[in-house]
Amino acid sequence: MTDTDFAIQPAFFTDPFPTLRALQQEGPARPVRLPDGVEWWFVTRHEDVRSGLADPRLSSAANDHMANDESLPTTDAITSANDATRRSLVNLDPPDHTRLRKLVVRAFSATRVDGLRPRVQQIADELLDAMAAGDDEADLIGTYASALPIRVICELLGVPEDHDALREKTGAAFQVVQDDTSAADMAQAFAWLTAYTRRLIALKHDTPGDDLLSDLIAVHEEDDDRLDDEELAAMALTLLLAGHETTVQLIGNGMNALFDHPEQLATLRDRPELLRTAVDELLRHDGPTNPGVARYATEDVTLGGVRIPRGALVLLSVAAANRDPARFTDPDRLDLTRDAGGHLGFGHGIHYCLGARLARMEGEIAIGSLLRRFPGIRRAVPAEEVRWRLGMVRGLVSLPVILR
Repeated sequence: MTDTDFAIQPAFFTDPFPTLRALQQEGPARPVRLPDGVEWWFVTRHEDVRSGLADPRLSSAANDHMANDESLPTTDAITSANDATRRSLVNLDPPDHTRLRKLVVRAFSATRVDGLRPRVQQIADELLDAMAAGDDEADLIGTYASALPIRVICELLGVPEDHDALREKTGAAFQVVQDDTSAADMAQAFAWLTAYTRRLIALKHDTPGDDLLSDLIAVHEEDDDRLDDEELAAMALTLLLAGHETTVQLIGNGMNALFDHPEQLATLRDRPELLRTAVDELLRHDGPTNPGVARYATEDVTLGGVRIPRGALVLLSVAAANRDPARFTDPDRLDLTRDAGGHLGFGHGIHYCLGARLARMEGEIAIGSLLRRFPGIRRAVPAEEVRWRLGMVRGLVSLPVILR
């Protein structure tokens, strides 16, 4: 892999790891062209990705820079995504990021998240009851992996249970743009989500409750260091998207990996005390942040001895870093007894995931409860027939399973 115009093909999203390993072996960083034609510098080694995640010269406002940089292509999809999220926490740099994170961090305190555990367990049990009453074969994504996190985040935010519509639109928002159709779908999804979020804010403004969205509106209206209108809308949208989409993939990808490693599935079923650390190993092995995190170089940056020029779009490949043999022994092997500490599935530095504790808890409850209820669960199709989404968040379209 020595050509200077290496392009990612759609098949990459089905199994990205051979390509990421080849890029990693070739060097610390190199330009790569994505299916939409935009060139990104892929950074693939753990030490460099970790360093890049904490480097202030690599701006988190990649979409904003793309919209303002005339040398970069602009599409309706890019514009719609940027308009919806430019003021969200994940797309801001200090000092705005520092201010906003301080305003919302209390919503994800250990006390508040741990207090949700009984309700998350209750939701999991209700979904498993419904599965047990149905056929022996089911789609684990549609009936469980997506249903649980979206119910949790809707209850946390205090929003109506528009689950099917939300699932459809968030999936379209995270897809890879390949052609005019997918670009139009993404633009339409962000327009729908933006309008939906603003309706929710108006509803909660009139009838506040004991929920996170009402808390954000109170900060917006009362706090001296308040959220402005655009920040409030972007924050609500980000929590709605990130608050469930990545957890869906944690559960779905995690169970699929366990089916690929039946000895590890048996170990987890027999040793449920491993669940807490198993979630981190599942995130390391095949987590949703794949291929990685977008950044924009505001000045020349050297990573691993390679100079990335000012103005470059940078993809810090968390997925490659989490399988770097320089950091993890035998990294392609799933090992639930491994100490996966240091994985970058939740990021690093000032953008470390606010919802990490909640995601770990949901993953632990979802997978543990599933294995207790259906100890003989197995995949209903061969591994090669499992369908993966074409998206910048790695996840399955469906996962057919036999429950008993």
